[in-house]
Amino acid sequence: MPSKRICAADREGPGIVTVVVALDVGGTGIKAALVRPPGEIVRLERHATGARRGPEAVIETILAVAGGLADTARAAGETPLAVGLAVPGVVDEANGTAVWSANLGFRDVPLRELAAQRLNLPAALGHDVRAGGAAEARLGAARGVRHVLFVAVGTGIAAAHVVDGRAGGGAHGAAGELGHVVVRPGGTPCFCGNRGCLETVASAAAIARAYPTVTGDPITAADVAARAAEGDEAAVRVWRDATAALADGLLTAQALYDVADMVIGGGLAEAGEALFAPLRAALRERITFHREPRLLPAALGDRAGCLGAALLALDLLG
Repeated sequence: MPSKRICAADREGPGIVTVVVALDVGGTGIKAALVRPPGEIVRLERHATGARRGPEAVIETILAVAGGLADTARAAGETPLAVGLAVPGVVDEANGTAVWSANLGFRDVPLRELAAQRLNLPAALGHDVRAGGAAEARLGAARGVRHVLFVAVGTGIAAAHVVDGRAGGGAHGAAGELGHVVVRPGGTPCFCGNRGCLETVASAAAIARAYPTVTGDPITAADVAARAAEGDEAAVRVWRDATAALADGLLTAQALYDVADMVIGGGLAEAGEALFAPLRAALRERITFHREPRLLPAALGDRAGCLGAALLALDLLG
C-alpha cells in the first residue's frame, strides 16, 4: 500500500504550501520535522522515544508524533503529502518493515503500513544511517557527488553506500555494517560474537572504554580527544589506535566501493581535525592501487537522519 508514487501537482493549488512529515527515530529520542521540497526544515521537534516502555508504546509514540505534525501543518495552512520514517536496526525498505532493532525492541513491525493508515498518507520507511547518508549526498557535504560512503561513528559504527543519491540496503536490509568488519583478528570480543571488530576499537564507546582512569569517573571519546591534544600519553595512544583501526576499516570499504567521497559523521566527527588530520594520513599510508577518497566531515549534523527521512517521503512524490 502506501509506497505508491503521487504527484505533488495533484495536491497543490493556488496559495497551498506542501510539506512532508519526517521522523528520525533513535533509541533515546525522536527528531521530527515538517520539510518543504527540496529539503527545507520548517518545523523541528524533539521527543523522547521511551524505549523502556516496550515496542508497542514506541510504535504508538511514533505514530502520535507523526500525526501531530501532520495536524500542525494543516493548522498552519500547509498540506502534508507524505510521511518518511527512519529507524535503526535491520530494515526491509522494500516491504516497509522494521525487521529488528535492539534499541527499540522491534521485531517485524510493518511500520510503513501503520503510519500510512494512521495518517492517511503515502509512507516510506528507511534505515537511519542510510537515510542520513542519502541526505549528506543530496543536501550536505557530498552534494552532487555520485559515489559516496557515509560513515557514522558513534556508540557503534555503520555505513551507507550512496550512488546517485540513493543508499542500497542489500538483499536482507542489513548492508553497511562496517563496524563489524574485523580489523584486529583475535582482539576485543564484540557483542556480535566475533573478536576485533572495527567498533571494538574505533567507536566512541570503545575509545572511552580504552582510556585508563584512576578515579573511575565517566569519560567520553571527546574527553580522550581533548586530552590527546594536550599531550596526555595514554590518550594519545588510545586515539592513535582508534584512528589507525578506522583507517583500516575505511581502506576495506574503499576496496569494496571505490567511492569519490567518504563523509564521516556521528559524535566522533565532532573532534574535527583532531580526527581528520591523523585519519587522512593513516589512510594515505595504506592506499596502494586504490584511488584515495576525499574524507569530509558531515555537514548536516544530527539533522541528517531527519532530512533523509524527508527525502524518502519526497521521493514518493515523483
